[in-house]
Amino acid sequence: MASAVENSSKASDRLYAAIGEFLARHRLSVDPAHYAFAHKVLSDPRGPLAAAVARITDGGVRLSSRDIEELGGRAVIGAPATAGGDSAPNPSSPPQLTVVADNTKTQSLVARAQMQVEDFGDTVRAMHADARGFGQDLRASRDAIRDARDARDGSAIDEVVRMASSMLDRVSSAEAKLQEATHEADRLRHELEQARDDARRDPLTGLPNRRAFEDAFAAAVADGANICVAICDVDKFKSVNDRFGHAVGDRVLKAIAEALRMGCDEHLVARFGGEEFVVMFTGLAPADALSTLEGARAAVAAKRYRLRETDAPLGAVTFSAGLTPVEQGDTLGSAMGRADRLLYAAKEDGRNCIQSDW
Repeated sequence: MASAVENSSKASDRLYAAIGEFLARHRLSVDPAHYAFAHKVLSDPRGPLAAAVARITDGGVRLSSRDIEELGGRAVIGAPATAGGDSAPNPSSPPQLTVVADNTKTQSLVARAQMQVEDFGDTVRAMHADARGFGQDLRASRDAIRDARDARDGSAIDEVVRMASSMLDRVSSAEAKLQEATHEADRLRHELEQARDDARRDPLTGLPNRRAFEDAFAAAVADGANICVAICDVDKFKSVNDRFGHAVGDRVLKAIAEALRMGCDEHLVARFGGEEFVVMFTGLAPADALSTLEGARAAVAAKRYRLRETDAPLGAVTFSAGLTPVEQGDTLGSAMGRADRLLYAAKEDGRNCIQSDW
């Protein structure tokens, strides 16, 4: 009996350790939602959820918030992630305010669009019924005019005028309704386009997000473009958050995002999650891509930040990166897996540097 209890305790310890490794590997914060998701995956390693995670992460790709949501988990937006191998999640760190992503805005837009379509249908059906009734009345009046023509009876003509006036009033009313519905449809179209753009953009930095990067990568591969990809990770970012707070950390991320965007102009820079950014160089030889990224790295390292509230020096903030050319037959997972391994090599080499594989 004691042996069974001991075995059960060891199994629980192994599962607990595996969950910690899972969260660290995917740069997920120690949040109850993330812990529960990892527990579901690891407690049934041959189950469908574990198989789906294995497919997504093939080649070394880490899970994104969107992946977790699509797999039925609750992704925590804005929670602190670990910094590129610099440190593991800290269970003792104070809890942070988190926001669970939802699709309320999208659902509202879809509902409004459905109502708009129904209103269009009702308006068209009403106009069709009016036109059909007007045609029937007009045919009857035509026959009445023909019969009354020799008798010079003006009442039939008066009836046609009355019906025509009535129909014109109904047509004018229907046109006003159609114009109003058209304006509403235009507004909805604009809002849907804005919502689609928001869904592909990181709200903090304004950069494209992981989904936008994945789509752009697939399109570039389909076009046969010459591509290099890089993963950039802010060095010791967790210490910035711990020492100065997340508001300062957010400002640092925005500053580095802008420096990367300016330094890698004409190439796609996206926020991949947490303190990680990705760059897709298109149409550049690997050496030129490295030179461009090195310029951005040097520009970031040369800056000295100060706290806005006190003007106290924050010091230098740097990033490390791994850069690799996309080869024939590469998937996003395989290319990003190589870049990620090179990133870790850069971290081990002292940080604030770029490792490439050519």
